[in-house]
Amino acid sequence: MPELLPLSDADWRLCSTVRAHLQRGAVVALPTDTVYGLAALAQHEHAVAQLYKVKRRCELKPVAICVSRVEEVQRWARVTTPEPLLRALLPGPVTLVFERSPALNPHLNPHTPLVGVRIPDHPFLRRLVARCGGPLALTSANVSGAPSPLRPDEFAELHPLLACVVDGGALGGSALARLGSTVVDLSQAGTFRIVRAGSAEAATRRVLQEQHGWTERV
Repeated sequence: MPELLPLSDADWRLCSTVRAHLQRGAVVALPTDTVYGLAALAQHEHAVAQLYKVKRRCELKPVAICVSRVEEVQRWARVTTPEPLLRALLPGPVTLVFERSPALNPHLNPHTPLVGVRIPDHPFLRRLVARCGGPLALTSANVSGAPSPLRPDEFAELHPLLACVVDGGALGGSALARLGSTVVDLSQAGTFRIVRAGSAEAATRRVLQEQHGWTERV
């Protein structure tokens, strides 16, 4: 069984413990600003393979990466948006899809030239990513196709496969949270495509269309 670690934003030891598990190639579960997620080091080939195995996810279905600051997005993706637009969307419950950078692990999502990038609005997760020195591969903590979890007990069947579970209590102020992040393709400058409606679709459209004049494509 995994370590069950109660979340304490002030506890640097928790961050160090989770990072140690990640650095040895393990998969961990932790809270995000939407649902509980499974995380592994994106630049670690074995860890990425283990993440897919735990989730029972088809290899052809990509996973997003998580970084800690807006300034890091361009290291892992070919950013098409001006910085003010990036900062209007991130951090938050949005995954932005761009063309991938050559710096990104070629074993992560090898079947697509694109990558989704997240900066969850969650202090512990952002602190953890910053201390890892590279992006985390991040996906919801459920068996592929099952509902996304808002509490650790909702993915109890996965616990034996994880190195640790960070318990942040019940997540989500509304049913929308369970929908996860809104995924939006920004790989073509000036236009966008909603890939997954998620929990922030209306707010994302408002930023892109009304505030920045981007056009939606089908």
